[in-house]
Amino acid sequence: MTQDELKKQVAQAALKYLKDIPVIGMGTGSTVTHLINLLADCNFKADIEGAVSSSVKTTEHLKKIGIPVLELNQTGDLDIYIDGADEVTPHKKMLKGGGGALTREKIIAAASRKFVCIVDESKCVDVLGKFPLPVEVLPLARSYVARELVKLGGQPILREHCITDNGCEILDVHNLNILDPVELEKTINNIPGVVTNGLFALRGADVVLVGKGSEVITL
Repeated sequence: MTQDELKKQVAQAALKYLKDIPVIGMGTGSTVTHLINLLADCNFKADIEGAVSSSVKTTEHLKKIGIPVLELNQTGDLDIYIDGADEVTPHKKMLKGGGGALTREKIIAAASRKFVCIVDESKCVDVLGKFPLPVEVLPLARSYVARELVKLGGQPILREHCITDNGCEILDVHNLNILDPVELEKTINNIPGVVTNGLFALRGADVVLVGKGSEVITL
């Protein structure tokens, strides 16, 4: 199967987690795009009262298929959040943010009782860090944060032509071998000027669905 077919396959497997959930949390990215497309023709779509979205792109897609988009401030905690990842370990720690929506993704994940991560097998790793770690920063602090990230052993590169939905910039940090993602997540988030980073280790996934060959594996 192609990578795109694997993404569609795992999105199909994720549908069952949304059944009988009135308000859903929805992430961002190509695998989530497949999930929303599948929701459009799903027989329980009418039972979904609304969704909390992690990005402008996802918001537009949800509205296009007729699902109202709600604010997290209105809904309170969510029963479920579904999103992809750029990397995920067997311990369900993730690296996310390739699509630039990491801050809103992290907020919604934190406010959700269950986080279901949907990926194809190419995203599964033993150690995080081959994919550059996104760090969202206030523009004023970009150079300072970059210097601090160099001290941690990384090589930060400004993501060109990218302003997040929050009006911030992203530094993609290369050459990190992330052996302790929980501690590194805390350390980077404590640098003044950092909004958040793309490590989802303090709040990892509860369930990971992996499209692999002709099957979907559940971690």
